[in-house]
Amino acid sequence: CILARDSISERGQVKDTPRPPFSRGLVIRCFCGWEDGGGCFLRLFSISLFNQLEISCFLCVCQQDGRGFGIGTLVFGKLRGFSWWPGRIVSWWMSGRSRAADGTRWVMWFGDGKFSVVSIISATLMCLLSTKCQSTYKQTLKQTNKCCRFSLSVFSLCFCSDICISCGSLNVSLEHPLFVGAMCQGCKNSFLECAYQYDDDGYQSYCTICCGGREVLMCGNNNCCRCFCVECVDLLVGAGSAAAAIKEDPWNCYMCGPRNTYGLLRRRDDWPCRLQHFFANNHEQEFEPAKLYPPVAAEKRQPIRVLSLFDGIATGLLVLKDLGIQVEKYVASEVCEDSITVGMVRHEGRIMYVGDVRTVTRKHIDKWGPFDLVIGGSPCNDLSIVNPARKGLYEGTGRLFFEFYRLLHEARPKPGDERPFFWLFENVVAMGVSDKRDISRFLECNPVMIDAKEVSAAHRARYFWGNLPGMSRPLTPMANDKLDLQECLEHGRTAKFEKLRTITTRSNSVKQGKDEHFPVYMDNKEDILWCTEMERVFGFPVHYTDVSNMSRLARQRLLGRSWSVPVIRHLFAPLKEYFACN
Repeated sequence: CILARDSISERGQVKDTPRPPFSRGLVIRCFCGWEDGGGCFLRLFSISLFNQLEISCFLCVCQQDGRGFGIGTLVFGKLRGFSWWPGRIVSWWMSGRSRAADGTRWVMWFGDGKFSVVSIISATLMCLLSTKCQSTYKQTLKQTNKCCRFSLSVFSLCFCSDICISCGSLNVSLEHPLFVGAMCQGCKNSFLECAYQYDDDGYQSYCTICCGGREVLMCGNNNCCRCFCVECVDLLVGAGSAAAAIKEDPWNCYMCGPRNTYGLLRRRDDWPCRLQHFFANNHEQEFEPAKLYPPVAAEKRQPIRVLSLFDGIATGLLVLKDLGIQVEKYVASEVCEDSITVGMVRHEGRIMYVGDVRTVTRKHIDKWGPFDLVIGGSPCNDLSIVNPARKGLYEGTGRLFFEFYRLLHEARPKPGDERPFFWLFENVVAMGVSDKRDISRFLECNPVMIDAKEVSAAHRARYFWGNLPGMSRPLTPMANDKLDLQECLEHGRTAKFEKLRTITTRSNSVKQGKDEHFPVYMDNKEDILWCTEMERVFGFPVHYTDVSNMSRLARQRLLGRSWSVPVIRHLFAPLKEYFACN
């Protein structure tokens, strides 16, 4: 046992949080525990002493880091004239303040949840003071040992299922999709926002477990893009595991390692299905089911009329033509000159460009319409949480969503018109939960999440809102889909990776791995991805963007803003039951 005292001076290093009276001038001590062989300690304390508290919160995994106390250790403080009071050693980030100085620890006191910094004085002085409470001390240890022997087998089984493995909260609401354990509502929202958020190096921005972490370990597997924070690794896998992982090169993370159990971290066998189900059933709002249109008899089907907002490089028209659906009219709103040039050249003037979406009015819709399909995906710059300067849904380019919402309502069939009418809106998965909730509230439906990695050679997770038939059906690759990068390369070039990370408008998004390797070998040298190869990754015909002497970077910017052709084909395929085909 170790003696410690409060190190916060009367001037106070923590100004905004008043401390309880028992957190001043105190002495704290720690009960003993059992080592599990991996550097972690399991500690459980007498039920008779804490019958007012939930016993499950005292089964702790303690991170021994050489600083005197382990994270999760239960300690007792005593002020002269007062009773002993329990607290728990916590990490500095849990306190929400700065790191504790060497030789000190952050303690959270049970009851009021306040935090204090304490410093370790000596391990020998406790022997002098413990004689005054020797009988109480021995009795407590006896009760502790008896309780632990009885409870370890029980609590070790239910520990992860009762506690949020992301933050330690007992207020759990669902299971973690990747690892055995639970998750609270707050961590669920963080997971929804951050699970598909990637930095410029292609790796996840935050920890796979807690969606946080100031220092993360990046997986060395070239086909994996996951990160794990040092705190989660040391706490759940075992003390010193993070340091060992840093020394290991390459280090395979806990999602792609050969084993599925690492300490208390156990990977679920069915995690791909659980992850898909997690995003498909994360909706806090319930809406009326979309109106269902029965398929149209073959002899009554007419060519489709399309209004495409934020059209880009005319992916919608390309897919409709590939599906053999006859297009009577394709009206597109687009402001990028390069995108317009690609659309005009590749579709031979069949697209009617109408300029900025903000200039389109009801009169224009009545003049150009009626429309059978309205599609669009507003700019994601101010919605994506990857952008630290994002302005959200109601400012900057984020509010262009409301232009889609406005024109969607203008294009809807008038009352009494029962013709089939479909629409589709797309945006990034890595958006704030509140922004996603507001978009769903305006569009009166929940989105489906589709990742292009299932039908292409690159990751590209996106949310899709709409009323297209069968939007939530499984994504199945077709015979001509190129699922591996090697299938997309020119002759004489070798892929270093099976799947690419999400390709964006940034030039370095094509580089892979924590060392930013180029994805291709040619003549025993690393090489960049050629534009024709990038077009194959997205599902476009070769040289689709090769117009007007456009540079490689300009072509990548166009592709980085575009939709994945196989994904849009998957969504548009049911339209063949409603409109005339070739």
